[in-house]
Amino acid sequence: MSRVDIATLVGIRARRPEAVAEAAVRRRRRPRLVGDSGRLMIIAADHPARGALAVGDRRLAMANRLDLLERLCLALSRPGVDGVLATADILDDLLLLGALDDKVVMGSMNRGGLAGAAFELDDRFTGHRARDLERLCFDAGKLLLRIDYDDPASLDTLAAAARAIDEMAERQLPVFIEPFICHRTDGRLRNDLSAEAVTRSIAIASGLAGTSAYTWLKVPVTDDPDDMRTVMETSTLPAVLLGGDIGDDQDRAYEKWRRALQLPTVQGLVVGRSLLYPLDGDVAGAVDAAVGLL
Repeated sequence: MSRVDIATLVGIRARRPEAVAEAAVRRRRRPRLVGDSGRLMIIAADHPARGALAVGDRRLAMANRLDLLERLCLALSRPGVDGVLATADILDDLLLLGALDDKVVMGSMNRGGLAGAAFELDDRFTGHRARDLERLCFDAGKLLLRIDYDDPASLDTLAAAARAIDEMAERQLPVFIEPFICHRTDGRLRNDLSAEAVTRSIAIASGLAGTSAYTWLKVPVTDDPDDMRTVMETSTLPAVLLGGDIGDDQDRAYEKWRRALQLPTVQGLVVGRSLLYPLDGDVAGAVDAAVGLL
């Protein structure tokens, strides 16, 4: 993997913090969100800001920032990778490393619902704001929308999400909504991936805000992959598939993605941990295999 000089990064941050904004202005942008392939392949790395550092049984796998940056730089260098989804701290590092030229840069907007917290569903917008994404000349934003019918905090998150979508649309910036119906089981929040729950979450997300012109969906594959055709008929919004933690059966996950990618509204993949931290350690191989599905 490409080596990252952590001392140089820290030195720039300590002595020339304005270098981040300068790098953002210099960054060579893609002319369009979706390139000539008609597909999107985005590497996700916004998990750490929720305190979600685990990959499989490795509880702190994503905690080493130097290691994460090197994996990201390698992934972004692979043919067919369109860009990255991350929080400000990671995107600032990648800007300073010069790793974002000609890439889709997607800022993660709401990170307040920390993993495992009692307030997890009060998912406030503590990350990128629409005006930050515009100022930095980034290409899109992403928000997570988890809805528990038994938790009043979900309504606050719905309202905040709608206003964030409005603010993005005012700037003609695409926003990717990742919706889930979820439930608490033994105090732990779990996403419901049944066909009915995913259908309902898509319907709710699609109707948020004053316009859906710049809205995309970021959706999981249902528990039964055969249900995806019917589920994706819920909306005409373009969608990408999310990866999640796929466990030990990578081949099965790839086959589920391959089948869902045949559907007309599914435009690509946004995958993080399973590509950056594959079981065999071969980041390039994992990323190339995912690109091949497109």
